[in-house]
Order: sequence, then C-alpha cells, then structure tokens
Amino acid sequence: MLAPEEGAIVFLGFVVTNRQLGRLLADKYGMARPLRFVPPKTIVEITTRTIQGRLLLKPSPELNDLVLGIIGKAQSLYAMVIHAFVVASNHAHFLLSPESAYQLARFMQFVNANIAKEAGRLHDWPDRLWSRRYRSIPVVDEQATHARIRYLLAHGAKEGLVTAAGSWPGANCIAALRHGARLCGTWIDRSAECRTRAAGRKVTPGQFSTTYDIKLTPLPTIKHMSPDQQQTHFRCLLADIDDTAAANNKVLGRTPMGVQAILAQDPHHRPAAPNRSPAPPVHAQDEKKRDEYLTSYRLYVTGFRAGVKGLAAMAKKILGLFPDWAFPPGLPYEATTAAPA
Repeated sequence: MLAPEEGAIVFLGFVVTNRQLGRLLADKYGMARPLRFVPPKTIVEITTRTIQGRLLLKPSPELNDLVLGIIGKAQSLYAMVIHAFVVASNHAHFLLSPESAYQLARFMQFVNANIAKEAGRLHDWPDRLWSRRYRSIPVVDEQATHARIRYLLAHGAKEGLVTAAGSWPGANCIAALRHGARLCGTWIDRSAECRTRAAGRKVTPGQFSTTYDIKLTPLPTIKHMSPDQQQTHFRCLLADIDDTAAANNKVLGRTPMGVQAILAQDPHHRPAAPNRSPAPPVHAQDEKKRDEYLTSYRLYVTGFRAGVKGLAAMAKKILGLFPDWAFPPGLPYEATTAAPA
C-alpha cells in the first residue's frame, strides 16, 4: 500500500483526504458534527482558533506569563493530565489525557475564557476572541501519537516563521521537554481585584497574583524512559524538525520572518486567507484501531440520540410543573467513567 501524502490518511485500505473521510463518515455513520466523546484512557489533541484568524494571541512576555499562569491554575483546579501545548498567534494546541468529557470541558472552558479576557485586555479587543468551541480529536495509536507531538512542537518552524522550533516566542513547553526547565506563570485573581476596587480600596501590583507551575506528564510511548532519556528523545526530535524546516525553506526559497517581526505584528491583523485544513474525526495510523474507534463512536451517537428522545418525552411532563414563560433550570449532570456499551 502506498504511504498517504501530506494531508491524506488511510481509511479501510484507501488513501483519502480529511475532507473525503468526513463525507464517508457522514454517509456511513451519520456523523455530521462530532459529539463530546472521550473514551477512557484516550489522548486528545485540542485545537482552538481566534475569530477570523486574527493575531490576538500575538506573543509577548506579559501575555506568555499570563497564559502559563492560566493553564497552571486550570490544572490545579481540574487535575488535567497535560502532555504538551503551544500557543501560536491565532490558535493554540494542547495534547491532553482527560478522565472524561466533563473534565475536559471544564478545563478548556476555564483556559479559553481566561485567555480571552487577558488577551482582550492587553490587545484592546473587547469582543469575542475565539471563533468557536475548541475541537477535540482522539489520538488512538503510537504512530499517531508521535506524529501529533511532532506536529505540535514544529509550530513556527514548519510555517517558516522562525528558523528553529525552540525559537517560537509564544507560550509553549519546548524548553521543559528538552531541558527540564520549570514551566510556570502568573495567575491574577481579577474578581478579587474588582471587589477591592468596588469597595473603594487601592489595588497594588501583584496583590492578587499567584504563581502556578504546570506539570507535564510523559506520553505513554516514552513513559518507560528516564527523565534524561526523555529529554534526549525530544532534543533529537526537535533537531530533526529544525533540519526539515531548513530544507523546506531552501526548496521554497523563503526566509523565516524572525522573532522581532513576529513580536511587531498588529494583533488585530486578519490574514487574507487563513490556512485551514479539514480536521479528521480521529488521529490513527492503524486502520483497525481507527475503525474500532469509529464503531464505538457510532454506538455512542446512537445512545446519545436515544437519550435525547427520552429527554424530550420527559420534558413535556417537566415543563408542565413550571408557570408560563418560565425558564426551567438546567438538568444536573452526573459524570460517569463507564465505557460505552
């Protein structure tokens, strides 16, 4: 079988693009839009993008510090297992191992909401910052895991923005993975600041600031290695990424933009044609594991739709208990760790 080209994958023995795969799934499984399906012990790749692709996450020392503090605070609140992350100028990627879809939703809601507030404050952007809810794609085999961590760490270098992946000036985990550097940032309790000002008291710099560390968990593919071996692994991976980027730059005849030019960009700038490729429903190189995941997802969707029908039937009775024009409270959510049947 021929290896798939860039942007294409193998599905049921055929090389197809992500867009073609989406059409196949819509026909086979009726999956027009992915639901929040997170099987137990599954790594997920998270992508979240700014509205209209604007450079509202443009790196700066202040924003980097705040972003790291937000991620650290979120991890302390929701005990999220974080493997890697990178924040580009108009999007962010995370590689996580959530215990449940509920934990993932709470963690990402906290991260995205607070990054939007801090970036909006720094870049004078009062409107919404994110284009839509984050996208979560499961990573279900070792080959795909290696491909996704490489893709994530290559940001900045593979686009020809910087000469080396480690030179990207935005918030990222490269120094921590390569050298074991401390990964920490500042969380500012804006609610406490607001209450203090409302009470007529002065807020001093750093009064409501707390430093949070981010703990990175090794991926299952390298957890058997010692810390020194893991760092060597990532140094080799990053060196290969840099060599590949240099070769591509030579072929394309392009010169990297450079850190100073990146830091000088207008955060309100809107790219004329953002480069967006269709997202696959799952990252997998193993056809069997991909099909197993898609079958599980099909069963999940079937059960979800049955639940919606049952809830609709119950709603007719429940709504009769409330007065006209009332907005009934939301139903309680009880998280479960049980695997889908």
